[in-house]
Amino acid sequence: MVALTTAYSATAYTSSTAAAIASKTASTTAAVTPAAMDDTPATSVEFSAAAKAALETKNLATVLTEARQKMTALLTDAKRTTPLQGGKLALDMSSLDAREIYAMANSTDKAAFTDDEKKAAGLEMQRRFDSALAGPAAITKVTGNYTGLYQAAAAYLDSLGPEERADPKSVAARAALTDGLKQLATAPKTKPDAGDDDPVALYLALKEAGGASGPRDIKDVASDVRVAIDKKYDAALANGKVPTFNKNTKVGTFIDLSTFDSRSLSAIVLNQDDEFSGEEVTAANAILRSKGGAALIAGYQNAAKSSDPTAFSQNVIGIYSSLSAEERQALGWSDQFYQAAVNSFATTSKLTQMFGDASSGNATNFTSWFSK
Repeated sequence: MVALTTAYSATAYTSSTAAAIASKTASTTAAVTPAAMDDTPATSVEFSAAAKAALETKNLATVLTEARQKMTALLTDAKRTTPLQGGKLALDMSSLDAREIYAMANSTDKAAFTDDEKKAAGLEMQRRFDSALAGPAAITKVTGNYTGLYQAAAAYLDSLGPEERADPKSVAARAALTDGLKQLATAPKTKPDAGDDDPVALYLALKEAGGASGPRDIKDVASDVRVAIDKKYDAALANGKVPTFNKNTKVGTFIDLSTFDSRSLSAIVLNQDDEFSGEEVTAANAILRSKGGAALIAGYQNAAKSSDPTAFSQNVIGIYSSLSAEERQALGWSDQFYQAAVNSFATTSKLTQMFGDASSGNATNFTSWFSK
């Protein structure tokens, strides 16, 4: 699946629920997985073995120190004293990596991080889990196959930092996923019974109850983006250059918005509070649509390599479902776009079964499809 994972914020749960989900964090890798649309820190990034080893060998004290420095900078830029507002995450923490977030959430040094910061780290872990499983869960809802969803969760748990992987709750969650995948090997359309430690089952239960986290308010995202763009302008002017959106400039400094994730770009495009100039909106719109088109092309190219004729429609379902309502609006992707993918999956699945029946000589069953 091509996921468009962005810097979302989380909805607050009770502390016990948030802790349970945080200890069972999982992310998205569907059965069909082309490249992700975003290239921001919030997206899945493939590291080389050497780079991953270097990250993991960094000592925990260094991780905590760097997390503190980043957190201080984020709060300063956002002009906040706390990352929470009304019990919800009010700060974009996507620039902190998984080890930093986990270390912060579990820090016992009261002088290093405030209670609000530790709670925010737990909510960010929860946010990443919920956002990452949105696409695969949507595919499961349409196909009835749970395999990709469980594979996604297992892959993400395996990608976490050494401290989090060694956490007893994470170990139990990974074992539950292994059990679930064994069950799915023989019954892919039957939801596994992998016990209370199954993070996918917990996610699905919360989603059904309306408890899965939602995206951070788009107006808060817009405020953060406004600050970030202004910093780019200030840096250009400090160097004696005029900021410009002309990529081919020879005298000014090109203001590159492509580093922003899709939700940030959508906040600029929608411009709900008129915080952005016409030039900024135009530049953001071009980048967002380019990324959207690239995601669909990647989904198509990946599907072409698959033996599953429904692969492309599944990829589109996953892409669409990984987006917030504002991102879909900014891209111009309506509910009809999603429904077309669902209809395509259903039609292709029916045709595949029809031709399968025909090739096996079951002509009676083949002709009976025309009356359905």
